[in-house]
Amino acid sequence: MKDFDYRIVEEAAKQTYIRALCDLPPDVRIALKKAYDRETKPTARAVFEAIFRTIEIADRDKTLICQDTGLPIYKVKIGSMFPWNGARIKKCLYEGAKRATLEFPFRSSSTHPLTRVNPQTSVGVGLPVIYFDFEEDSDSLDILMAPKGSGSENMSKMQMFYPAHGVKALKKFVLDTVIETGANPCPPGIIGVGIGGTADLVMKLAKDAIMRPVGQRHPDPEIARMEEELEEAINATGRGPMGLGGDVSTLAVHIEMAYTHITQNPVAVNTQCWPARRARAVISPDGGVQYGY
Repeated sequence: MKDFDYRIVEEAAKQTYIRALCDLPPDVRIALKKAYDRETKPTARAVFEAIFRTIEIADRDKTLICQDTGLPIYKVKIGSMFPWNGARIKKCLYEGAKRATLEFPFRSSSTHPLTRVNPQTSVGVGLPVIYFDFEEDSDSLDILMAPKGSGSENMSKMQMFYPAHGVKALKKFVLDTVIETGANPCPPGIIGVGIGGTADLVMKLAKDAIMRPVGQRHPDPEIARMEEELEEAINATGRGPMGLGGDVSTLAVHIEMAYTHITQNPVAVNTQCWPARRARAVISPDGGVQYGY
């Protein structure tokens, strides 16, 4: 463990933040193109054309897709055979996010919740948000980075249901939440839904859901069917891109679930805006780094 160069992790944390802000994943690009092809409303098509122009400029100039650089979120999966020190990895993610902000540079969105003082580093107490998980029979360190902007994050919602409410009530809550958000989360993006667990876990599940590639269905057939039903219902609302009306109001609905208590059924919604940004770095024990999405 002492032989591993943790500066590699810090650099990967920096690079994934920058890459997530500047390089839209291929699955998102494809989903946007398919949405444009399905769209029949002239105003909505014009919005998509503006979106494509934004992506072209970001690709050409290697610059930001959106001025809201969000709050840094890292999902870290540690292989059982990877030489690791959790405390050092956490520090590296902190320093990497800070360096990305100062060295790229881009706007820091982090601030003290009461004084509203912005340290201009994108980090602080509790930031970056880091979720650790572990994987058997793996010798790699997998870092998935997703910057979360305020327009979509402000639209998050959670409610505790009882089993007696039934599945229809859960679906209605999701649909009502999406309708209430209007244009705020810059649709069409991904609607992440968490079901089950506890009040805190269900919000994490909803956030996990938006980090999946667009349209990747849940392995549970019943959950996958619910994803399809909600996606169809949301697109039928006519909200359209940027809330200006249209045939496509969401690129996908993703659901993550966990077992819960016999007397409760928590549900959470976490929306991702149209630039569903994310970047990945997979680090091997010898220090090799493979970047992707």
